[in-house]
Order: sequence, then C-alpha cells, then structure tokens
Amino acid sequence: MKELSIKVNIADRYYPLKVTSEQEELVRQAAKLINNKLKALQQEFDVKDKQDMLSMTILELATQLITLQSKHVIEEDGLNAQLQELRTLLKDVSI
Repeated sequence: MKELSIKVNIADRYYPLKVTSEQEELVRQAAKLINNKLKALQQEFDVKDKQDMLSMTILELATQLITLQSKHVIEEDGLNAQLQELRTLLKDVSI
C-alpha cells in the first residue's frame, strides 16, 4: 500500500503525516472535526489558552467515542440475545 505525505492543520499548527490513500480523507475529516469543536468551545467558554481548549476538545471527542462504543456493545449484546431466542424458537418448531 502506497503511503502519502500530507500535512494537517490542528489549532493553527501543521503536522506532517504519512497515510495511505484510503486514510487520507478520514484524517483530513478528523482534523476538520477537531478544529470545528475547538472553535466552538473557544466561542462558548472564551478561553484563550489553546492547550486548555485542546484538552477540552479531546475530552469531548473521547467521551463521544466511548459512548458510541458502549452503544455498539449494548446493541450487539441485544442482537445476540434476540438471535439466541430465535434459535430456541426454531429448535422448538423443528422438534
């Protein structure tokens, strides 16, 4: 897989990265999301320190990630329970 050299801007700083062509758009979207959340938090809280704002942005994004991962596990568990129930019903019908 061929790697591309790109630069992404996060909080007015450029970071050189090597990514695959498949990852490039995802990385650029992630940087844009971070910058948008950073800007929204800066406006909401009127905090000037970029380190504090970056930390708050990371905390918000990590919280959202954990919430989504938790939902996925819960939904997957619920799906497994439903599948087991269907298997039981099918066994009862075929006997």
